[in-house]
Amino acid sequence: MKTRYREVEPYRTKDGSTVRELMHPQVHGNRNQSLAEAIVEPGVSTRLHCHAVTEEIYHVTAGSGVMTRGVEQFPIGPGDTVCIPPGTLHRVVNNGTEPLCILCACSPPYSHDDTRLI
Repeated sequence: MKTRYREVEPYRTKDGSTVRELMHPQVHGNRNQSLAEAIVEPGVSTRLHCHAVTEEIYHVTAGSGVMTRGVEQFPIGPGDTVCIPPGTLHRVVNNGTEPLCILCACSPPYSHDDTRLI
């Protein structure tokens, strides 16, 4: 299985970020996880949401922002990695001047049906 970044069409998720699914079972044939790049533009916040069964790991590759995870709020920037357990409310705010780019690993794979907006 292989994907080429420039060939992956971005789409808007329920939380308001722009996402490219770099590897997802529905498209690529892998089974137990998905990997996507999420981009949050400067001055934009994703909507507060949670996933009932999906655990997410965010790894910031560029930009800066503030992560809300449950009752915590903390700054995030390049090189930071955050685990979001199932059922945990979360969102990111881009408070910087450049796009906030995050690699998102999901297990089980990301599903719109598992996203509950608050």
